[in-house]
Amino acid sequence: MIEFPSIRYGRPAAPLVLVFVTVLAGCASAPPSLGNLGSLVTPYRIDIIQGNVVTREQAQSLRPGMPRAQVRDILGTPLLASVFHADRWDYVFTFQRQGQAPQQRKLAVFFRGDVLERIEADELPTEAEFVASLDVRRRSGELPALQASEEQLRRFAESNRTSAGTVAPAVPAAPRSYPPLEAPEAER
Repeated sequence: MIEFPSIRYGRPAAPLVLVFVTVLAGCASAPPSLGNLGSLVTPYRIDIIQGNVVTREQAQSLRPGMPRAQVRDILGTPLLASVFHADRWDYVFTFQRQGQAPQQRKLAVFFRGDVLERIEADELPTEAEFVASLDVRRRSGELPALQASEEQLRRFAESNRTSAGTVAPAVPAAPRSYPPLEAPEAER
């Protein structure tokens, strides 16, 4: 017969139990201003991006009479192309980010045969507006300037001059010869 040693709870366990009961009582009597403790810690939710991003510039470049292939080159492959509605392509874009209202935009392209007839679209953002809506760190409405002034170009050229007085290339030259992709037949 196997005997198990008995566990004795003596005085050393009593303070530990007292601390545990006090902590539990403290959680139950938290002030209402603190709110629910579960609301203080929220799980991370990833950004959900679905569909095709279609900007105002892309939609404005579409013209009635364009072939389907050209429309596909400009807008990309449609998200929805139904067998029952072969003359209609639907481009749908949804974007959900924690702490922001969900975005949803739709654009429908209608064809007659193989030629673009018309488009129906929600209000589409410009490319700059769309990129600004993705960057949550930037709080100002100003976009950075993407063009250098003459003074900035002159300072850049001066800082990149070599000792011979010529401007150093920004990208190193590519090698003139490359190793073979496969070993020659004799080495196999």
